[in-house]
Amino acid sequence: MRILVTGGGGFIGSNLVNYLLKDPTVRVYSLDNNPRIKNKDINNFLLDVKDINEISFKPDIIYHLAAQSRVQPSFKNPKQSVIDNVMGTLEVLEYTRKNKCKVVYAGSSSKHFDHSASPYSCSKYMGESLCKMYKKSFGLDIEIARFYNVYGPNEDLNPIDGNVIGIWRYNVSKGKKCKIVGDGEQERDFIHVQDIVEGLVAIGEGISSHEDAWELGTGSTTSINNLAVMFHERFGTTFEYIDDQKGNMRQTKLVNKDAYERLGWIPKRKLVDYIMTL
Repeated sequence: MRILVTGGGGFIGSNLVNYLLKDPTVRVYSLDNNPRIKNKDINNFLLDVKDINEISFKPDIIYHLAAQSRVQPSFKNPKQSVIDNVMGTLEVLEYTRKNKCKVVYAGSSSKHFDHSASPYSCSKYMGESLCKMYKKSFGLDIEIARFYNVYGPNEDLNPIDGNVIGIWRYNVSKGKKCKIVGDGEQERDFIHVQDIVEGLVAIGEGISSHEDAWELGTGSTTSINNLAVMFHERFGTTFEYIDDQKGNMRQTKLVNKDAYERLGWIPKRKLVDYIMTL
């Protein structure tokens, strides 16, 4: 079996690639125009996702993870969010229509909120809509996996493009005070990237098909203030509160347990365990 991971040099993509490499029956390929994490054990295509037609083989499965993946950066360049998340997905789906591959698309739990609250939310919603249209109109094998708040190895330690854990880890490494946006009582369903990877593989194996999307979350939430307590206990971190930001939802939490019940997938890792081992 040949598997292509778009965004294979990113946070989730690199973890998925490493997991897939454990299976000797699988040949793994990555398509990424700017991989942060390079892997010499796979075939790397240094291409933008819009150039997917230039790859030199036909994959059996495409895990489409390439995207502009953060809310706040999307406000700075909304046009690029649409180009990456909508037009990039359109190119993958057109390739799939012509080559009859299976696609597992990385959706977002932001689907459950106001789609117009941020360019990121809107662009991911539009990507999902395209997947559903191509699946229904052309009878393609396309599955959507909605991620919640992913953390773990290879997360981006970046003060701008990182998630909250990555930003705080960066600040800790620089001896800087960490910032809590708003009142800190907003809650997040944090899920370890290895649990996400195992969920993606279960979806890719095709045990069941979902008419909407597979929700990959833990079903429990942690407030940002409680996350700050974990960081303080681990690193002695100090914090300051700053004004709330646009697109900052009050709570993200798993909507249904279809993946648990129909795929037999269960997340196993704990957020506090990860923080305490950093």
